[in-house]
Amino acid sequence: MAQEIERKFLVKGDFKDAAFKATRITQGYLSSVPERTVRVRVKGDKGFITIKGIGSDSGASRFEWEKEIPVSEVQDLLKICEPGVIDKTRYLVKAGEHTFEVDEFYGDNEGLTVAEVELGSESEAFVKPEWLGEEVTGDVKYYNSMLMKNPYKNWK
Repeated sequence: MAQEIERKFLVKGDFKDAAFKATRITQGYLSSVPERTVRVRVKGDKGFITIKGIGSDSGASRFEWEKEIPVSEVQDLLKICEPGVIDKTRYLVKAGEHTFEVDEFYGDNEGLTVAEVELGSESEAFVKPEWLGEEVTGDVKYYNSMLMKNPYKNWK
């Protein structure tokens, strides 16, 4: 069983000049219940199916399983996903020994940008770049599976 440990933050400044890669991502959810989310995604020119379990009390860690599948299969599965597709560009930004994944959302989540850093343990130290804003680790409204149900445009 793979355990994913990550912390999530809002982004408050310009990070794009520091990004070394940008990839467009489209994803949908076959299941978005907290106990098990099942996501399909086209990331660049590759397809994936991912299953995530319920998060720890802190929200920083949870079970994750992922497998690459053909893009054509993702496109077929997107047709039967729950309503609401996530569309975003993921930027990779190095900070110290870690790489942040910074997601800039489009469509109904336009205006929202979040950064995640994957860690080896919940207490692992990491460099916090100046563009990093408020920590939102464990705040379910920022989970992609929730953004499709209650998009950022509805928060105001």
